[in-house]
Amino acid sequence: MTPTRHQRHWVAFSTLLFREIRRFFRIWPQTILPPAITMTLYFIIFGNLIGSRIGEMGGFSYMEYIVPGIIMMAVINNAYSNVASSFFSAKFQNHIEELIVAPIPNYLILAGYVAGGTARGLCVGMIVTLVSLFFTHLPVEHIFITISMVFLSAVLFALGGFINAVYARSFDEIAIIPTFILTPLTYLGGVFYSIDLLPDFWQNVSLLNPILYMVNAFRYGMLGISDIPIIAAFSIIMLFIVALTAYALYLLKKGTGLRN
Repeated sequence: MTPTRHQRHWVAFSTLLFREIRRFFRIWPQTILPPAITMTLYFIIFGNLIGSRIGEMGGFSYMEYIVPGIIMMAVINNAYSNVASSFFSAKFQNHIEELIVAPIPNYLILAGYVAGGTARGLCVGMIVTLVSLFFTHLPVEHIFITISMVFLSAVLFALGGFINAVYARSFDEIAIIPTFILTPLTYLGGVFYSIDLLPDFWQNVSLLNPILYMVNAFRYGMLGISDIPIIAAFSIIMLFIVALTAYALYLLKKGTGLRN
């Protein structure tokens, strides 16, 4: 029996997805263990040592306040780096051309890589969440907002990692965006503080940071507090997802940067 078009597409998508999942699980000492150790150090240093001197923030202990931001930071970094490194490796090893000429639409190629990056981001986020339970109680006030926000954030930064990999011409260029853009935006995105503590000018500047909306919406899902409107957070994230998806598909159709 000849498989239908939908069956062929599902096989193509699931093959890409499971390959990506097997990839990051196979090298778990490089992909899963380091983030767990790094975030544990954040909990110890910022939560226990510094947090005891800061006291409460937003009506919660400092440890409780920063846990949602640290979880989101782990999700963002890992979703981004998984797709960036995996897709660039395919270019570097010259087997991306086999995928491009295969009889599958470009949106499935993009979906397979993005789903793999999202899976790694969520996996690491789950591990960091479990680690955080050793340090503090973690309430969840709005389960739907919590799950949807962490999922959408992982998708968004997986798309960003894909675009970075398309343009990168060396492994050094893969590290440029995380080092000079992603890391500063993350640390300035309200992970460790409330923007209400900032002067008015810097509060307005912080509102230009998209990560601020993700961190605060995720914190709202867990703790029920936020510095920004939740509807605005979801609207901005969905807008970025649509824009980056359209641009990534355009790059695949044009063939820009697909040959190293």
